[in-house]
Amino acid sequence: MSSNKVIYAIYNDDDVLMDAVKKTRAAHHHIEEVFTPFPVHGLDKAMGLAPTRLAICAFIYGLCGLSFATWMMNNIMISDWPQDIGGKPSFSYIENMPAFVPVMFEMTVFFAAHLMVITFYMRSKLWPFKQAENPDVRTTDDHFLMEVAVNNNEEELVSFFHNTGAVEVKVIEKH
Repeated sequence: MSSNKVIYAIYNDDDVLMDAVKKTRAAHHHIEEVFTPFPVHGLDKAMGLAPTRLAICAFIYGLCGLSFATWMMNNIMISDWPQDIGGKPSFSYIENMPAFVPVMFEMTVFFAAHLMVITFYMRSKLWPFKQAENPDVRTTDDHFLMEVAVNNNEEELVSFFHNTGAVEVKVIEKH
């Protein structure tokens, strides 16, 4: 039967946390998660996390917005209801494209921004009325928490994290 125990090592400085993460990875302990009150530059790299692919999604969403804008303007302004506005011909989309560039830009940004927010919330498993998952309320104010899995080495890990500069080390049974 596997244990569901984890260690919560709590730090009060981001530089001490970064050193602790590097030492923990060097000692080949598995870091489950790190909770911080603000983004810590370089923490993702120190934890060995893969780079995010959200930028690829943003590019694809922008292309969808550009395609939708092109389709929409062609249907509205050329095919469905052609009008003579300021003497501009409405025979083809290409002839009017300079006038459509602002709309194309805005729809690209609109689609990329709104779909990225939805993607971020889905990827992060965030939704309205979701309970907070931070294990210690101090992580939203001024403390940093590293969660590490325990594998029959509880005493060794507790002393290890005290030596890394943790101000508090707790062993928790996770559900």
